[in-house]
Amino acid sequence: MHLFAENLAVEISSYYRNLALGHGVVPKVFTLVNGEGDQYLFFIDDLPMGDGDEQSRFLAYIVQAHEAVCYARGTLVIVEKNQQFIEFAVIDRDDADAIVCSAELTRDMDDKPISLGEFDKTLVKKGSIIFGGLFEPVQISEEKIEDFESLWAEMKSKILHRSMGL
Repeated sequence: MHLFAENLAVEISSYYRNLALGHGVVPKVFTLVNGEGDQYLFFIDDLPMGDGDEQSRFLAYIVQAHEAVCYARGTLVIVEKNQQFIEFAVIDRDDADAIVCSAELTRDMDDKPISLGEFDKTLVKKGSIIFGGLFEPVQISEEKIEDFESLWAEMKSKILHRSMGL
């Protein structure tokens, strides 16, 4: 597993802890890191498309266009109103396993997050993760590539871009 993937798991845990407990929000997050250590992070809900094939193609395009070595996607999972978890998976380009992390989120009577357990880390086969195949080549028309490039340029102001370089 690439060092960036392991660092990303630690970082996303802290990021979600800060967002949930410090700001009271748990957005759907997507982030990737390329071989030079450039990291891009954005909220999936900022994409002007619903969940589905177009979103998956866009994320695959971004992963491939930026030559990612790893990426992560996270969300809130609601089992029942009083049983919620923040879960994310980190997918490494060169490893058959992925890192899956999960932590229980507790809310108060006003539905505000008040505590977040420790993130349990598990290795699973990346093929078992629904969005684990973003490194696989995807057929995208030239017109759609132009749309995706335009969307990426439009999103730049909302994207956290920093260096994880060594």
